[in-house]
Amino acid sequence: MKAEVELAEVDGVPPRADRLLSDLREALTTLEKVEAAVYSLVPVLVIDDDVRLGELTARGLRRLGYEADFRSSTRPLRAGEVVVLDLGVSSTLPREERAKLKAARPIIVTGAADPSSRALAASLDASAYLLKPVDLEELAAAIKTRLDSR
Repeated sequence: MKAEVELAEVDGVPPRADRLLSDLREALTTLEKVEAAVYSLVPVLVIDDDVRLGELTARGLRRLGYEADFRSSTRPLRAGEVVVLDLGVSSTLPREERAKLKAARPIIVTGAADPSSRALAASLDASAYLLKPVDLEELAAAIKTRLDSR
């Protein structure tokens, strides 16, 4: 980025904004990777249709040192991101979103303990099945187990 600015000054023209923005995005992506490596931050995506519970779960995970984000629906997953999924959300997802979640081997959190719910979790290739209300230490242990299985 510095080179772009210096060249623009020498040429007597303002630097191109698109190049500066591209350089800035690249720098921020690199910084994110360095921070994750240095601080061993584990990205976690909490997906729950209960906004209050999802926010509380993500906040609790952040207090435990995870880089937790809450969403009430899916979003593109980041590399190495662990997914904590409320089982109820999975039934509302299109097939392609379910396939992406299956590839992520989510940790399922649910209030349902019936065999059909367990079968649904198994169809998503769940790495863990936890009953709500979820104890944060138990969830952290499931995340650690999920990371160790990579």
